[in-house]
Amino acid sequence: MNTYTAKPAEIEKKWILIDAEGVVLGRLASIVAMRLRGKHKATFTPHMDMGDNVIIINADKVQMTGKKRDDKTYYWHTNHPGGLKSRTARQILEGNHPERVVMKAVERMISRNRLGRQQMSNLRVYAGTEHPHEAQSPEVLDVKSLSKKNTRS
Repeated sequence: MNTYTAKPAEIEKKWILIDAEGVVLGRLASIVAMRLRGKHKATFTPHMDMGDNVIIINADKVQMTGKKRDDKTYYWHTNHPGGLKSRTARQILEGNHPERVVMKAVERMISRNRLGRQQMSNLRVYAGTEHPHEAQSPEVLDVKSLSKKNTRS
């Protein structure tokens, strides 16, 4: 018996559209990370980019459980002395780029290496309902119907 390893010519990528309105952030991020990685496919090969192209719309309407919207803090450093900066999830979601909250949540569930960066390039996140990928005719994945815990009212 031999272990199956996919070849680059055998990889088939689909386009997936996910509406993030009312979906819990962490549950959305784990589903998207699995799709980007390709673990939902029977032909999964760990060292290759097997995942699908994922489009997320309505990223500004994503939900968080508990008090995470006010308590969750994102930090970064300016590389200057005393340059530690921070913003809460609420500030980012109400700011100019609310899609960054979803991007960071997915990015932190993907491997931190060359393959992970390649897989993250297959993710497109948009704050509103508009997206320029109609020509790819993406199939819709309804995350809300997968489990009742995926939504928050």
